[in-house]
This record gives sequence, structure tokens and C-alpha cells, in this order.
Amino acid sequence: MATNKEAPLGSSENPIKFKDQDFETLQAECLKSGVLFSDPTFPAEQKSIGTPEDPDPKKAIQWKRPKEISKNAAFVEDTTATTDICQGQLGDCWLLAALSCLTAHPSLFVKVVPPNQSLSDRYAGIFHFKFWQYGEWVEVVVDDRLPVREGRLLFSYSRSRNEFWSALVEKAYAKLIGSYGSLKGGNISEGMEDFTGGIARSLEISSRTPRVLWRSLAAALSRGSLLSCFIQAKSTSDIGKVTGEGLIRGHAYAITDADKLTKTSDEILLLRLRNPWGFIEYCGPWSDKGKEWENVDPTEKERIEVKCVEDGEFWISAEDFCNLFDVVELCSVNPDSYDEESTPASWAITEHEGCWLPGSSAGGSRKYNKTFCKNPQYTLVLREKDENEDEDDEDDMGDDGEDDDEMEDQTVTPDSKKRAEKQKVRRCTVLVELLQKNRRQRDKLNFLYIAFHVYKVPSENTCLDRSFFMKNRPAGRSGKYKAQRGVWRKMRLDPGTYVIVVSTYRPNLPGEFFVRTFSKIGNTLETQDFACTSSFSQVMTAPVSSEDQERVQMTFDKQAGLDDRLNVKDIMKLFNSVLEKDYHLPLETCRELIFGEDTKGRCALSREQAGTLLASVRNLQSIFSQFDEDSSGSMSRFELSSALQAVEFQCDNKVVELLSERFTSGELDMPFHGFVSCVTRLRKLFALYESETSQEVKDRGINSWLLQFLTV
Repeated sequence: MATNKEAPLGSSENPIKFKDQDFETLQAECLKSGVLFSDPTFPAEQKSIGTPEDPDPKKAIQWKRPKEISKNAAFVEDTTATTDICQGQLGDCWLLAALSCLTAHPSLFVKVVPPNQSLSDRYAGIFHFKFWQYGEWVEVVVDDRLPVREGRLLFSYSRSRNEFWSALVEKAYAKLIGSYGSLKGGNISEGMEDFTGGIARSLEISSRTPRVLWRSLAAALSRGSLLSCFIQAKSTSDIGKVTGEGLIRGHAYAITDADKLTKTSDEILLLRLRNPWGFIEYCGPWSDKGKEWENVDPTEKERIEVKCVEDGEFWISAEDFCNLFDVVELCSVNPDSYDEESTPASWAITEHEGCWLPGSSAGGSRKYNKTFCKNPQYTLVLREKDENEDEDDEDDMGDDGEDDDEMEDQTVTPDSKKRAEKQKVRRCTVLVELLQKNRRQRDKLNFLYIAFHVYKVPSENTCLDRSFFMKNRPAGRSGKYKAQRGVWRKMRLDPGTYVIVVSTYRPNLPGEFFVRTFSKIGNTLETQDFACTSSFSQVMTAPVSSEDQERVQMTFDKQAGLDDRLNVKDIMKLFNSVLEKDYHLPLETCRELIFGEDTKGRCALSREQAGTLLASVRNLQSIFSQFDEDSSGSMSRFELSSALQAVEFQCDNKVVELLSERFTSGELDMPFHGFVSCVTRLRKLFALYESETSQEVKDRGINSWLLQFLTV
């Protein structure tokens, strides 16, 4: 069995230490000093609550440790169960519903809530929990000071009032996200994924018959999936309203069990649900007090644990469930759990992190056809087919996945027609998920509308341009753009090379993302990287015009010093005298141009150098003007890659993104002087790399060299 030292960093066995806090070290220090732990990184202050302070002094928040709240306080009382968790005065039912689901799976529960934690044995006021965060497990340490109002826990609490593990898990997750207020409102799938590292999906209940749905949910539960459900609210004002059956609209319920009973000749299919509030229960057929239980054998009632207690947990028939609820959310660590008939397979996981940068890699949806190609692209290579033949199922792309922004004038190729035909063939199963990162801010959500598209391409290492997207339709996609943390799609594709394009609906919206693929065979997902190249010297060696040569000679005759050189100020005047007003160069850019030449460390140019450089600047202006669509003296940052190609610099996306950030000062447009500085810096760095003799540097490659020195 692997130890923490052997386990890779970021695994559940060896998690990342959040805020660099090591639980064992801190606990040992507290036990030695006899002082209970107080967490300086998540202090017992209003900023950790994350919402405005209530002006009413009677509602002032105090922070108390469990033993100060209850004499009989315990971390876990007897065993953990779904009824341990009750929602307090915070709209995080999505999180607590996911936590309720987790208690039904002991092997998953101990990943999040490590065992051997206590309010008595080796108690030091410190606890630790683990959460999955975008490909890595993170360990979060908290003290046990909890927010209290009028003597009662303000947020999550246990029904017994003596148990505190759920309140401490909630606090740890709040610390991870930023504050308690950051937990207000959310999708159940977020919590389920962060508790398991699995893939979450939504299922429209109306897409299944009651029997088929029950069978699917029962199979998923048996395989360790976390399940929850909710009734869609028709409007904001509809959220929280209680229906005539005792159910709450827009509220997350945990699905904790599936069972069946035989009553006379009928088979009754049942699902057990839990309201994380811990009260307000379903009151229809097969509820706790439903008359349907009267004719059920007592041993059967005992077997499925029917309790006439107002604890938020209840049974409901599959038929009533389908009539009353709208959406089921499922989360599993294994994609096979979604397929009732599938046999477990070996899934390979590939993960990448990236970002959308305004003006560079935030190109927006296909509606913005000029910039869609600028979005991050990842190469997916599917080399082998699944072992078994399989027909397309409900997870595959269908007509319902059509985007709002599809370009109607696109040409449909014969290949795309063939892909659209339903046929029983052996294909490659792949599941793609896109998650946006760090979008919870204080007490509000700030999710972007996101989606991904999958295109089949002729070969690997192909960076797709605008013309490709104008002529080709996607082989797969996540569906409509959605303002939620994650979107996903399970697809069955022909073997070959594909490119996954991840995007926001509107361009120029900054954000970070995490993309991962699950494939049953050892297939790969790679970034669209290639070695940068330069042929700048050949392109820019334009002869100096006679007119410019005469201007240079006149300027040098009047302004040059005894060494027959022009200083930076005179060079700036010379260059700007021949450039259009909107293209004038500032002093700093001229200084960069000078030091890009071999001047022996002097900030001055000879006659020959000045003439050659002036011709190069004129050439750059001519090229730049091709991308300056409104003749404003600036171009869209999206055009930087194309403009660099025009001067024979081939740079990969990472280098272009860094250049864009470096030479636009955060603006969406790049001025001419920024382009000149960018080209000058690249030219110098390529030259230095060519003269480098270190084999270690050469082995790392030109891309590593550029990324290293462009940040200096």
C-alpha cells in the first residue's frame, strides 16, 4: 500500500496543503503549547462570513467552539448519516444535499472527512478536510470556532445539536472558496464533484419512464454515484415555495436509496429523498405517514427503515417522483456508472488548465466568426475503437445540442453527413468536461456562459484558423452555452484526430478553466503547442529608399555628435518625421529599437544602423496597417498572431498570449509602438537563443527560452 511519500502530490493520499498549512504540524504545536488553534488565514471575523453585518445588535455574530455551544459536543455522534445535516441561515442547500449524498458512501466519505478526529482525544481546536479542486485534492485546515447567533449555530448544524462534523466541513469548504457568503446559491453538481473528483451530469426526468429512471438510479447508487434532484422554479420569486405535496421549488434534495416492495400483485418502485433543511417533508403517497404503509409487512418496513419522524427524509414512488420533480443530478468517479448495462472499463483521464485572455484567447462563440478560432484549442487523438459495438445513446450529441450561435451559412461536407447518420459501428467512447474556475465572489455567483466544440481534423498539430470553422461543423459539442461551473458531454466518435475548442459565449471575457477527458482506451489530449520559429531577418532586409537615405544623411549632418551617432531623442524625431501621426513612436520604444542593434551598449545609432532600422520600421508600419481595420493606429489583440506571421514569426499560443499581455498594458487593442516593441524583443531573443551554447538550454527548446525571458 502506498504511503503519503510515495503517493503523487495532489492525490487524495498526498493532498496539496491549502494556504501551506500542515494539519499534523499545527496540531502537534497546539498540543505542546496547550493553546487551542486559532486560524489566522480564516479569522473569526465578519470578512469570513462574507456578507454585510446586521446592524441589529441582537443579531450580532459570536464565534464559539463546540464545547461552548453544547456540553455534550462530539465531532461524530454514533455514526454519520444523512439526517446529521441540517441547513442553517445560508442558501447552500446545494452543498449540504451533496454532503448528505456523501454520507451514504463510507469509502468516499472518509476521503473528505479523514477519520480519527475528535473533540476529546488529542483535541487541539483544529480539524482537517479534503476537497477535489480541478484535478487535485486539497487539504483544508480550520479551527473549530463557529459562527453563532442568539446561542445557536448560524449555518449548518446537526439534528441532534451535539454533533459538529457537518458544520466544520461547511466551514472548511467556505474557507476554500473564500467565505461563507460565497456558498450562497449553486448547482448540486459542484459539491458532488468537489467531494469525489467525479463527473457530474444532469438528467431531465421527463426523458425516462418511471421504471427506466428508477432502474438507472438504482444502478448508479449501487455503483457509488451521488444523486440529487430538484423541482425547477418558474421564476426567482418561485424559489423556496412549498407545493401542495410538501416539496420545495428550486431546492436541492439528496437521493439516498432506491428499493422496491411487492404489494399484492404490484411491484412498487421507491426512492428515498432527503431535504437538507431537516424538516418540511413530502406528504403524498408513500411518505412517512402515508396510508400506503398500512398493508406492508412490518419486517419490510423495518428493512427499508421507514421512520415517522420529521427529519427531512422520506420515501416517494418512482411514478410520483417523475410527476413532481424535473431534474436529477448524478456524480460518479467512474463514467461507466452512467450506463446501466455497461461493464466496468479502464478509463484514462487527461487534464489541462488554461485561461481566456481578452484580446488574445477569449474569442467568444461561433457567432463571432472572426475571433472564434482564437479560443484555446486542444488536440484529442483517438487511436483505438471500443471493444464492443455500441449504438449512440442519450449522451451522444443530438439535434437538441444545437447551439444558439451556429452559423447557418456553413457548408456541410460529405464527411459531416456521414457522421450524422446513425449506424451501429465500433467507435471510441470519450467524455469531455469543461469547468470554469474561481467564479464565486463574496456573496454572489459570477459564472460565464461556457461551452466546447469538437472538430475532426486531418492531422495532429493543426491549429485551426477562421477558414476551417467557416467550412466545417463540429463532430460533437457540449450543447447550449450555460452559466454554470461545468458542462460535459459523452460522445462516441470515429478513430482519428480531433480538436476541442473551449469558449465563452461573448468574446473578451477573462476567466480560468479546467478541461479533462475520460476515454476507455489509452487516447490522448494535448495542447496545441509547436516550436516557435523566426525568419524575420530575411523578411525585413528591405533596402533603404533614396528619400529616406537622404533624410538620414541630412539629420546626421545637423544633429550627430563628434562620434557621428544620433542619440535616442534625435532618432525618435527622425523616425516620427516619416511615420503617420497615429503611428508615432514614444521615446521608450525607440530606446528598445536601439538596444536591439549591436551598439556596444551605447544608446545611439550610426548612419548605416539608422537607415536600416528606419526601413524596417516603415516595413512594420506597412504590415501593421493591414490589421489596423479602422486606421486608428492600433489593431485588435486577436490579430497579433497573424501580424507576427506576416513578419515571419511563428509563435505558439502560450507565447502569443504572453506577448499580448506584455505589450498591450491590459488594453484590448495593441498600438503600433507596442507591436514594434514586441517584434524587437522577439528578434533579440531569437538571436540570443541562436548564439547560446548550453546544451541544457537547447534541450529545453526555444519556447521555454521565450517564456522565460519575456517575463523579465
